[in-house]
Amino acid sequence: MLKVGLTGGIGAGKSEVSRLLVACGAVLIDADRIAREVVAPGTPGLAAVVEAFGAEVLAEDGSLDRPRLGSIVFADPEKLAVLNGIVHPLVGARSRELEDAAPEDAVVVHDVPLLTENGLAPFYDVVIVVDADPRTQLDRLVRLRGMTEDDARARMAAQATREERRKIADIVIDNDVPLPGLQARVREVWADLARRARTE
Repeated sequence: MLKVGLTGGIGAGKSEVSRLLVACGAVLIDADRIAREVVAPGTPGLAAVVEAFGAEVLAEDGSLDRPRLGSIVFADPEKLAVLNGIVHPLVGARSRELEDAAPEDAVVVHDVPLLTENGLAPFYDVVIVVDADPRTQLDRLVRLRGMTEDDARARMAAQATREERRKIADIVIDNDVPLPGLQARVREVWADLARRARTE
């Protein structure tokens, strides 16, 4: 099994790269999706978040109001640390379960937004960083995700810098290119990962 850590700044296009890698044959473990699962209604994770931040972070249907919680924690590093202290151990445990269930010869891609920030690079055989110019990231967040420019800048500022991410990368995928260029680059990367998996 080849364990790959995939990361990139918000709006860099990491989700598109992970989708393309899955199309090539990768087994994807998506930390963001797991992070939503572990705070679903009725979970101990959601109970812990409500205990830490109050019932105002709940939507009317009892689910987590993610935009509301995001506006609280991304403006306050201490509150963000509290949230991460609740969610990250739960995500880690579920990720290990999914990895253990993958075939022995699989290329397992862990899509981990905060891989750099949390010092997780040593836990992977290969680290891939999806990189984009900060202006591209900002444009995508405002235009495609509907964020305000201030909110987008706050989310970007809460993450590692572009230089910090590139420093831990074994492979960099430039996503300041049109989709066909990105697809071609991902195919190259997949061929490299498949080769490494055969020699592991």
